[in-house]
Amino acid sequence: MESNSRRTQSNSSMLVLLIAVLISPACSIWWSIATRPMMDAMVLGTQPICGQLEGLSRNQRALCQRYANHMAHVSEGAGIGINECKWQFRGQRWNCSTVDDSSVFGKVLKIGSKETAFTYAISAAGVVVAVARACKNEQLENCGCGNKARPEGLDASWRWGGCGDNTEYAYGFAREFIDARERDNISPKRRKDRERKVMNMHNNEAGRMVVVRSARPTCKCHGVSGSCSLKTCWMQVPGFREIGDELMRKYIGGVEVRVTNRGQLRPRRSNDEVGSTSLVYLDSSPDYCDKNRRTGVAGTKGRECKKDSSGPEGCGLLCCGRGFRTYRVRVVEKCECKFQWCCSVKCNLCQRTVKRHICR
Repeated sequence: MESNSRRTQSNSSMLVLLIAVLISPACSIWWSIATRPMMDAMVLGTQPICGQLEGLSRNQRALCQRYANHMAHVSEGAGIGINECKWQFRGQRWNCSTVDDSSVFGKVLKIGSKETAFTYAISAAGVVVAVARACKNEQLENCGCGNKARPEGLDASWRWGGCGDNTEYAYGFAREFIDARERDNISPKRRKDRERKVMNMHNNEAGRMVVVRSARPTCKCHGVSGSCSLKTCWMQVPGFREIGDELMRKYIGGVEVRVTNRGQLRPRRSNDEVGSTSLVYLDSSPDYCDKNRRTGVAGTKGRECKKDSSGPEGCGLLCCGRGFRTYRVRVVEKCECKFQWCCSVKCNLCQRTVKRHICR
């Protein structure tokens, strides 16, 4: 009798464990430090409480302690990457939706899809930009202005100097910190995990390199009454929207790959090539139309669509053939704005009725 009771308790424990595994969220990712204010985990004048930052791997925690003053900029970079992802995919069936846990994007990132490739690249790019600008703005003791050599073709009369974005330092730091997560997993047992490690590290590098290659000379005029008799030039990274646009082009042209036994990427289609800034993926994208708890797909039900658009944000594509409902809503917005001397703009508030189309 006692033996049967112990066996029943053992079976119950195993069942609870099995259920816990099945419903557990996706693995924590370092991006999660962007989802809460960094100061919640920082104590001014001391080391950051790296042990309380979810999503960091063992080596990332060590780097967090070593580069304590960098972590706020890592958080900023991850945040601008996540926000840019949401912008770029705002009209797509998968709209870069986030979840309320330390995986940030949920179980969907367990799939080695094009969308996963983009999230790794855009987040890595965000860190490079945030750290490069922190160096330029003297917010980090470890680095200063960028010191890239004068580019060829620049007018000989223009002075090469100024204070540029330090992409060299930012690239090196971002590579060390971001890739530490993959390096911690020295020799994954499962082939699938080994392939994902190679895929993730390539897409991290692609995001970083897109930023480095986007830097271009920026000049400022000097002279009496704006005569621009002298120009001072330096290297500067463009706005992050431009970087996001470039990575979106890489996403559209993403390369499906396989990983060889030696850990090398090979395109599955003979006419494709894997470049240093190519986004690569292993798996086909899941069906983003319907909610699926197993894959973490949120589905498009309840999303707003554009009735007259033939693009991905149009009701025909976004609603996946399920149709849509149309609602009339009243909105309040600024109108009849007038310039007031000096120096403000005064507006009235006007109401109007608009139509909103929502996927069934």
